[in-house]
Amino acid sequence: MEKSPETKSVNEQAAEDLFNFAVDREDIKLLMTGLHEAADIKRNAVEYELQILKIISVGWAISYYLENYAQKDLIGAAYWRTIQEFSKNLSDTYGLFVSQSIDYFQILKDRLKTYVNALHQKPDAPEPAVIIGPVFADLCGNRNDAFTVLTGSKMFISTIGCVKQYIENIGVKQAM
Repeated sequence: MEKSPETKSVNEQAAEDLFNFAVDREDIKLLMTGLHEAADIKRNAVEYELQILKIISVGWAISYYLENYAQKDLIGAAYWRTIQEFSKNLSDTYGLFVSQSIDYFQILKDRLKTYVNALHQKPDAPEPAVIIGPVFADLCGNRNDAFTVLTGSKMFISTIGCVKQYIENIGVKQAM
């Protein structure tokens, strides 16, 4: 039985709100519209990877901005549990259409691992977006396309900024 919205804890509501933000596609549409027509990249690959980057950036931001707070594990676990359910539904639906099974959650985990490994290889980078952008472009098929690098960096910076602002605005840190 689901709790009514009135009885959800701050942590449960935060995880739900962050999930809804992660799967919302409005900013992806804007970034795709803004992707320069001279970009030497397959646009459908960019759109696909933007959604993945957004989902894992939200998860990363939860851990980062709540690093020293008890809510990190509660919100993070609830967020990733919801992402896992979403991924299963997406995988099942996609499998019906193409008669081929995929594991979208495994794809998310693999991408997260790719980004984290890249960040660990360059710990002295001035900020994570400097690493994320080129890795994003590489995953899209052309590491050297400046427009795609910029698009990935924008998604990462925008996403983590929104999560930070959300966490600050709802006072999650004070709800211990």
